Amino acid sequence: MKRRDALKLASLALTLPAASLARAQASFTVLNPPQPGDDPNRIEVIEFFHYGCPHCRDFDPLISDWKKKLPADVAFRAVPAIWNNAQLTGLARLYYAAEVSEQLDAIHAAVFVAVQDEKRPLFTEEQVREWISGKVADPAKFMDAYKSFGVNSMLQRADQLARAMKIQGVPTVVIDGKYVTSASLSGSHQNTLKVADELIARARQERGAK
Repeated sequence: MKRRDALKLASLALTLPAASLARAQASFTVLNPPQPGDDPNRIEVIEFFHYGCPHCRDFDPLISDWKKKLPADVAFRAVPAIWNNAQLTGLARLYYAAEVSEQLDAIHAAVFVAVQDEKRPLFTEEQVREWISGKVADPAKFMDAYKSFGVNSMLQRADQLARAMKIQGVPTVVIDGKYVTSASLSGSHQNTLKVADELIARARQERGAK
């Protein structure tokens, strides 16, 4: 699900052989300037997504399986896209409330179904409170997280990250704060993960060379 402005391709001529330059430019872009991760000792992989995106829903089971196999030096996190949109902000708040209250596994797939198939609005506190009844072990705890300062801070950080990383569409995967790939660049969701594996190896090699 793309926005109008495309990410600019950075020149890779100094770091890649000529034979692989065209393929690399077609499958990922380079973020300039790169953005630091939360843990400087690990290669961070970020998936930007939102619950209203059908492509994100298709990608979700693939990346869920993929992230389980990541090595110890790689840290994964999902970041909901907001783009100054009230409804996306509401869905992002729902995501972070589930994460903070440790209910993400219980409702993550169900949110995609509710938003996309049932056309259920889950953008406000009242709508979310009604929907989660019977879906989580402790609805009161969930709603406390939903309204918490911590979740507000996470929303601000998510918006800052998307802006800094120039995210124009979802699902988009960013590796080590520097390399950006997606199905629109790689050709498919499956290829996105193959490219991500290659970029993780590349980032590891670059870190080792420093």
